[in-house]
Amino acid sequence: MRPADVPFDLGRLRWALKKVQRWAPYVDGLLLDDLAVVLDDYTPTEDEMEDIALRLRGHLIRLVNLALTSQVDQQDQKVAELVTTGRAIRCEALPGDHWHAVGHVRRMAWTVDQLLERLVANQCLKAAV
Repeated sequence: MRPADVPFDLGRLRWALKKVQRWAPYVDGLLLDDLAVVLDDYTPTEDEMEDIALRLRGHLIRLVNLALTSQVDQQDQKVAELVTTGRAIRCEALPGDHWHAVGHVRRMAWTVDQLLERLVANQCLKAAV
């Protein structure tokens, strides 16, 4: 019996294992709750801002990654634009001023919301309920 052909070297296998261990599934209920906190009439307090921004970044990263791995960004120009916007906004630091921070998380939330809608329209995700 001959040994199996391993498609990756040990370093690449460790990299893949770390990615799988850090993977967080897309959970639309939490995403919609986070969008509601930011986009409804309620204005997040200064104490809530860091947590909300962190969660929105996570949602944005997952949706951008889904758009890229499914290659929808190559088929839908609006998705490509949202991916570019999402990448830029998630890298921006949360402003120190409370009202600028509110504006920042709202821009991030609008981007998440629009990207979610386009991914549903392109059948990458089921409609969020």
